[in-house]
Amino acid sequence: MSKEKVVQYNQHFKDKVPEEILSYLIEQHPGKVQFSSSMGAEDQVITHMLSEITSDPPIFTLDTGRLFYETYELIHKTNNRYGIHIRIMFPDAGKVEEMVNSKGINLFYESIENRKLCCHIRKIEPLRRALKGQEIWITGLRREQSPTRTGLQYVEWDKDNRILKVNPLLEWSEAMVWDFIRANKVPYNSLHDKGFPSLGCQPCTRAIMPGEDIRAGRWWWENPDSKECGLHRKKDQGQA
Repeated sequence: MSKEKVVQYNQHFKDKVPEEILSYLIEQHPGKVQFSSSMGAEDQVITHMLSEITSDPPIFTLDTGRLFYETYELIHKTNNRYGIHIRIMFPDAGKVEEMVNSKGINLFYESIENRKLCCHIRKIEPLRRALKGQEIWITGLRREQSPTRTGLQYVEWDKDNRILKVNPLLEWSEAMVWDFIRANKVPYNSLHDKGFPSLGCQPCTRAIMPGEDIRAGRWWWENPDSKECGLHRKKDQGQA
């Protein structure tokens, strides 16, 4: 994979709908595509689309050990609805144990450095294992989700994982996501009905107030410009 492939795919996908993008990737990269789902609304849309394309969609999710009960419930419900098996990736138990015993159970409130350490052990390392040896990483990222995502493209080069990262819902609005969910009766996390537009770990996610940015509930004690866990860097595109 190279920077030229990023340019080529961005040109090819600019007039395509998400279903066409997903179908193309599955066809062109057999056995080398992975979709990372956080079980949020956007990811449920992509799960539905992939399940329409293939009977064995390559989907995984990260179980950090600190998720909401409602998220676990949705994993079960989604598997049953589509007849699929969402692969669960867990963090290294020894590293979690060492981190918690040395820095505390809720270390992430103490500093951004601590929070990023927690995200690294619970999310980034399992993600790297899930993506190892793959060529395409599909995500549910959208431009309008947060200030850190306005510069996204359909396809980017993720230098950390050395993989093409594809964002099929890039230009979708939140209204489009929910219109799709309602029209297709897609199962979604019940927390969305309780003021949680963005979902993550339970201690680091809160409901938002009317008028707040949709990601205001994620790491709400931090500056908006730092509100990424490290899974999605601002500038990933580059030479392979």
